[in-house]
Amino acid sequence: MLDEAVRKKLHEGAVIPAHPLALTEDRQLDEQGQRALTRYYIDAGAGGIAVGVHTTQFEIRDPQFNLYQKVLSLAIEETKRSNVPEGFIKVAGICGPTEQALAEAEFSREIGYDLGLLSMGGLSDLSEDELIERAEKVAKVIPLFGFYLQPAVGGRIFSYEFWQRFVSIPNVHAIKIAPFDRYCTIDVVRAVCHSPRNEEIALYTGNDDNIINDLLTTYQFNIGDRIVKKKIAGGLLGHWSVWTKRVVETFNDIKKAQNEDAIPASLLTLGQEITDANSAIFDSRHRFKGSIAGINEVLTRQGLLRGNWCLLDHEALSPGQEKELDRVYESYPHLHDDEFVKANLSKWFAK
Repeated sequence: MLDEAVRKKLHEGAVIPAHPLALTEDRQLDEQGQRALTRYYIDAGAGGIAVGVHTTQFEIRDPQFNLYQKVLSLAIEETKRSNVPEGFIKVAGICGPTEQALAEAEFSREIGYDLGLLSMGGLSDLSEDELIERAEKVAKVIPLFGFYLQPAVGGRIFSYEFWQRFVSIPNVHAIKIAPFDRYCTIDVVRAVCHSPRNEEIALYTGNDDNIINDLLTTYQFNIGDRIVKKKIAGGLLGHWSVWTKRVVETFNDIKKAQNEDAIPASLLTLGQEITDANSAIFDSRHRFKGSIAGINEVLTRQGLLRGNWCLLDHEALSPGQEKELDRVYESYPHLHDDEFVKANLSKWFAK
C-alpha cells in the first residue's frame, strides 16, 4: 500500500534526482561523501530521491562490491536525520531476474522505501509475457514505479501492448519514461490514457534529452466519446543529480506554466540549453558511454564528490568530454548552483 502523502506528492509532481555513488580513489565507498550527496538533494528542495538506479551504478549489486544494501540504507538514514516532509518520495532501484528483484523489493520496503523503480534492462532472454509476470510478482511486495529504459544503456523497445498490460497491474503507481524516443514515449502515455487506471498512475520523464518539453506538454487522446488528457507530472532523472537547486527553481516555474495556455518562449529556450548541457554530461557523442563519469565529474568540480571515479575502470570520461563540459559550464552559468553548494559543503560533509 502506497502512503497517501507520497501518493499525493507523486501526482502533484516532484523533482527526483537519481542518486550517484560516492567513491574514494581506490574505488571504495566514501560513506561521508554518500551522505553529503543525500543532504545536498534534500536541502536543494528535491521532492524525493531514487537510489540503486543506473546513476548509482548497477554494479553495486555485484558480489565483489556488495554495496546495494549499504548504499540504500545510508540514504534512508539521512532522510530520517533530516526530518524530510511526510510526502518525500523514496524510490529504490530494483533489477535483475525475478528472484533477485523480489529480494531487492523486500529489503527496500523493509527499510522504508516507498516505491521500487523496476528496471527491465539486462533481461533480453525474457519475453514480454515473462517480464509482465515478473512485474506482477514484484508488485505484490512493493508499489511499482515502471521504467522504460533507453536501449543505448541496456534497455529495449517494448510494444504498445506490453504497456497496456503493465499499467493494468494494480500496484503500479508511476512510470519513468526514458527511452529517449518520442514515439516510445507516446506509446506509454497512450497506454496509460486508455487504461481504467489512468488517474491512478503518475507519469515521470526520464528523457534527459527532452526534459522541459516533456513537462510542458499536455497529451490527449480520443477514447470512445471522450477526450482523455495527461501531463507528465515530474521527473526522475540522472541529469537532475547535478545543479539540483537550480533544477528545483526551474521545475517550480514549469509547474506554473503547465496550467497556462501560452508557454513562455524563455522556457523553451531554456529547454534547449539544458539539452545541450545534458549532451556534454551524458556523453551523447559516444552513445552515452561516459554518462555516469560525466555526472560524477560535474559533482567533483563542485566539491560534492572527491573524484569522478566509477566502480569499473572502463567507466570513465570519453575523449573530448571534459572539453565539452568546460564549454557548457561557460555557456550556461545560469544552469549551475555552484554558489549554493559552496555555501553548504562544510555542513553536508559534517559527520
